[in-house]
Amino acid sequence: MNKKLFTYKKSGVNISTADKFVSFISKISSKKKGNKKFNNIGGFGSISDIPKEFKRPKIVACTDGVGTKVEIANFLNKYDTIGIDLVAMSVNDLIVQGAKPILFLDYISINKIDLKKLKSILKGIVKGCQIAKCELVGGETAEMPETYEKSKFDIAGFAVGVVDEDKILNKKKIKNGNLILAIPSSGVHSNGYSLIRYILNKKRINLKKNNFLKKELIKPTKIYVNEILNLIKKDLINGCANITGGGLADNIKRVIPDKLSADIDLTKIKTLKIFNWLKQNNISDKEMLKTFNCGVGFCLIIDPKNLKKINKFFSKEFKPYVIGRITKGKNKIRLNAKINWI
Repeated sequence: MNKKLFTYKKSGVNISTADKFVSFISKISSKKKGNKKFNNIGGFGSISDIPKEFKRPKIVACTDGVGTKVEIANFLNKYDTIGIDLVAMSVNDLIVQGAKPILFLDYISINKIDLKKLKSILKGIVKGCQIAKCELVGGETAEMPETYEKSKFDIAGFAVGVVDEDKILNKKKIKNGNLILAIPSSGVHSNGYSLIRYILNKKRINLKKNNFLKKELIKPTKIYVNEILNLIKKDLINGCANITGGGLADNIKRVIPDKLSADIDLTKIKTLKIFNWLKQNNISDKEMLKTFNCGVGFCLIIDPKNLKKINKFFSKEFKPYVIGRITKGKNKIRLNAKINWI
């Protein structure tokens, strides 16, 4: 009796193709610089040392994704930068606590394994880890037919960092009279893309034919790790905030102590062309500030005496500048005046 056998492959999951991708990950991750004592890729778990430079180490962990920026990558058929975004979204959160990123893991879920696409994504993740000086130690790739439509996928990242107990950045270090500095973003970063895609759809804008938008909307998120860790080593900052979803107000107030307020002068913000373009598409100032970074990718809170010492740690493109100060108050955040849109 000849019966057709059911197989995993017939259901839409090809393990042999997945194995080829794991082999690629192992090869590409082994090429990077760093601790090669442990070979983690392909095992059940990742083993790593805590760097000896830490005397009283504390572990800090973060996870994040890149939202619907994956849809922009899919539409443009360009996948080599969203891996950098993925690393940036987690490691930029780690450094807010003063932690040095040491490990990174990724999760990719996809309708059907496309080796070319996945390899391109992975190359971006490896590049992001190199910029952040952390190790890609493992991850998971899930082939999920029917859960995702054809060609659709999602990515998530997980970062682990270490900080010495006496170097942890916490609210106690932030004082009345401290300055608030803005560090420029590289662009939209990885927040607000559902609104951007809504505008593109409503305005019937062909992204592939618009060179300005095509370049801006796939531009990777700036990784601030090296600059911020250097400032922490020199004891030049009291606090900081990664400006992601929720914008300036929602993110800065997370690090402000009770009875103090971050007093921001919005006229000081140096916005970027992409945000001016977005503003022209019937978006209110309130919505812009709530959804996008508006040109400010990261904020520092410092003693005024340290202002001149900080600039040397940044390239010209990402030089910090003063946008406000810490004052006494109950509101934790006050946004004053309006952004001067170009």
